[in-house]
Amino acid sequence: MRIESAKHLQQLQGEYSADLNRFPQKVLVCCGPGCLANGSEKIFNEFKKILSAKKIQGITVEALKKTGCHGFCAQGPLVVIEPQGIFYTRVQVKSVAEIIEKTLAGKEVIPRLLYVSPENGRKIENYKEIPFYSNQMRISLRNVGKIDPENIRDYIALGGYQALAKALTTMQPQQVIDEVNKSGIRGRGGAGFPTGRKWDTCRKAESDIRYVICNGDEGDPGAFMDRCIMEGDPHSILEGMIICAYAIGSTSGYIYVREEYPLAVINLQKAVEAAREYSLLGENILDSKLDFDIKINRGGGAFVCGESSALMKSVAGDVGEPRAKYIRSVIKGLHDKPTVLNNVETLATIPVIMNNGSDAFASIGTKKSAGTKAFSLAGKIKNTGLIEVPMGTTLRKIIFDIGGGIPNKRQFKAVQTGGPSGGCLPESKLDLPVDFDTLTEAGSMMGSGGMIIMDDRTCMVDVAKYFLNFLVYESCGKCVPCREGLYQLYTLCNNITEGNGKEGDLELMENLSQNIQIGSLCGLGQSGPNPFLSTLMYFREEYETHIREKKCPAGVCRSLITYEITDDCTGCLACIKVCPVSAITGQKKKKHFLNQQICDRCGSCYDVCQFNAIIIK
Repeated sequence: MRIESAKHLQQLQGEYSADLNRFPQKVLVCCGPGCLANGSEKIFNEFKKILSAKKIQGITVEALKKTGCHGFCAQGPLVVIEPQGIFYTRVQVKSVAEIIEKTLAGKEVIPRLLYVSPENGRKIENYKEIPFYSNQMRISLRNVGKIDPENIRDYIALGGYQALAKALTTMQPQQVIDEVNKSGIRGRGGAGFPTGRKWDTCRKAESDIRYVICNGDEGDPGAFMDRCIMEGDPHSILEGMIICAYAIGSTSGYIYVREEYPLAVINLQKAVEAAREYSLLGENILDSKLDFDIKINRGGGAFVCGESSALMKSVAGDVGEPRAKYIRSVIKGLHDKPTVLNNVETLATIPVIMNNGSDAFASIGTKKSAGTKAFSLAGKIKNTGLIEVPMGTTLRKIIFDIGGGIPNKRQFKAVQTGGPSGGCLPESKLDLPVDFDTLTEAGSMMGSGGMIIMDDRTCMVDVAKYFLNFLVYESCGKCVPCREGLYQLYTLCNNITEGNGKEGDLELMENLSQNIQIGSLCGLGQSGPNPFLSTLMYFREEYETHIREKKCPAGVCRSLITYEITDDCTGCLACIKVCPVSAITGQKKKKHFLNQQICDRCGSCYDVCQFNAIIIK
């Protein structure tokens, strides 16, 4: 199918939309990473098997769709019945026949599969009424969970590539850039650089060749926003890249995807091939004389390749190492040619700006941080998953209204934003609006959008040690301040968690952090001390307790704690069963004994005890 013109695309949209809506009901099975891990592929296959065997009131197997991540990972596997919006949670294979028989054929809702509100126990039928969804505004995630990512017809039916047609037929390249500039969109990869300014500089750079690169190397622990867009709505990324290519005068683009995202690679490759078949990539796109094509590059999983210049070196086939920042990639990027590098979420948002206008986008969010931002919620939070909210939404609303708060009646302690380059913010900062500048002023950063929530049983010294260790192994080693400085910072932090910290260590670590920030070549080293500095800023007393009293208040650092069984022990045997080193002995209904000589302080007994009979000393 070759799309000859914008008019032809409009005609196909009408045809595909009518085809998509010909069924009275559609079955959407979430096949995002979380649901796949819980067996959604088997659920989809069971639906396919039964629907292929019999027709139910006009519903055939074509009414069944495998979608990307619907977002609410904590409730998966998810099945959604549209257009009613019936939301079934924790679906099992054995429930498929019942859903077909009762809901599709009998128009009957199955109460036991509905979401149950933790506030009042009410069973909610439509997912749009669930706070997790009702408090969101989805722009970059607009199609994720709604379409089959492997089917270009689904994307076109929902208006896909219309923004490209609008740009190519009604706007000059500079007008496209001006519209992006006016929207106020800033790069969603973490740095927050104005997207329009980047495009404008690249277009004006003197060169006969320019490149467009999509950064899909999402390396922050706990982040999976870009992954879900690449897996669930790949054509939105392609459309954004083609619009960018038209604006800056490029004929060649690359999508850089980390090797750990195999499904993203597969779906992106299928999308590229489909776009070529429809002549949306290649020569003379939509009869506009625009020639542009895209290649997919797989990264080797190096965190440093999320940095722009290191990523471009990797795309070129060289070792992924950064270069000095005085050389700007929009002037000399890939192969020393002007290059625009935007992340997945930024490019997926561009079609919306083109379709709805810059003013509509700029009206969302805050004055300096327009639009929405996608976040992944992970850690000690009830509603783990993928969300998107307007810039300026408070941390409290994200964590408690959307995320559902902290499980097991524990107390909130901190939220880590921005990945290893970010920082940890305490309870006193919960009412901060989430935007680029506010988070930076508070000692953290937006980053790519990962949020890791921590409860009162989290040791902040241990958290800093974890991220410093991560950065030590991910440093490319090119510059001494990063290579050696981060290692020394980690070693000092590790000494504190092992009870070997001493007076003066914190001052030494602060001084070392400043030198690392000043002397490092790229963002990895320059922001590397942030986990330590932010936890020290807000939880200094916790460091001091580790050093002076040789105790870990949270009961995490094994070298500084011991477990003790109190007289409250009922002799239930639960702790004996989970102890990996057989340090606990005792008989049923009699107080147990913990051998301190054998105990490795793993905490398994503490976690499993239902009677608070095991304490940390």
